[in-house]
Amino acid sequence: MNYVEAANAPLRKNGQIKIYGPEAFEGMRRAGQLAARILDAIAELVKPGITTAAIDDLVYEMTTQAGALSATMMYRGYRYAVCTSINHVVCHGMPSDKPLREGDIVNCDVTVILDGWYGDSSRMYAVGEISRKAERLIEVTYDSMMLGIEAIKPGGHIGDIGAAIQEFVEPQRMSVVRDFCGHGVGRVFHDEPNILHFGTRGEGPKIVPGMIFTVEPMINLGKPHVKVLSDGWTAVTRDRSLTAQFEHSLGVTETGVEIFTLSPKGYHKPPYNIP
Repeated sequence: MNYVEAANAPLRKNGQIKIYGPEAFEGMRRAGQLAARILDAIAELVKPGITTAAIDDLVYEMTTQAGALSATMMYRGYRYAVCTSINHVVCHGMPSDKPLREGDIVNCDVTVILDGWYGDSSRMYAVGEISRKAERLIEVTYDSMMLGIEAIKPGGHIGDIGAAIQEFVEPQRMSVVRDFCGHGVGRVFHDEPNILHFGTRGEGPKIVPGMIFTVEPMINLGKPHVKVLSDGWTAVTRDRSLTAQFEHSLGVTETGVEIFTLSPKGYHKPPYNIP
């Protein structure tokens, strides 16, 4: 796989890894922070009895008020401004009028388009009091994402990210989902390179400054296998075990990495310290 200056590349996925400059990083900061502010607002909304449709309404309102667009609305037929994945739903769960219940865990995945830049991020939310195994799953998932991000260094390889995640998760007697991965992002929603959350150190494309992509591990309490339901979107664990995911958008710098989607309010992982 080769690399190309983003300014010279088409606005589509074309098999090349785009390399971005300072202007792009600034655009991604703005888009990433809008997504992060929306996720902060969701943290203050989630409680037993709230519907995921209400979460979708909040995301749509905050996105449009900021002069942005939702990347997921009408994307390949998807109709919502957020993906809401509850308990054994791995990803791409659709909002509905069904209330969240005490003990549920839910991932909310938001992607906004602000001035042409895509801000893509997701977080887990605990609905009231949750079980210790659910708490532990969320902790391991968040920590695995951050370990993957810590492995990003110029001169390293994409495989270093997945290896760091897998090496941490599997000794916890949990599993890494293989069917979905992180991806390049910027002015294209899903771009090169694919970021696997398992792998071998030293393998895959070289990490170079200017790359922009997501890290978004999905971790299951049971086996890694998933299936997509008949709606064509909702992915669930085959064994109906609990699953969790966190996601950040980030850019590779000369010395390491910049995370564009950090929470302005410090709501990094549950339990969120909400005033």
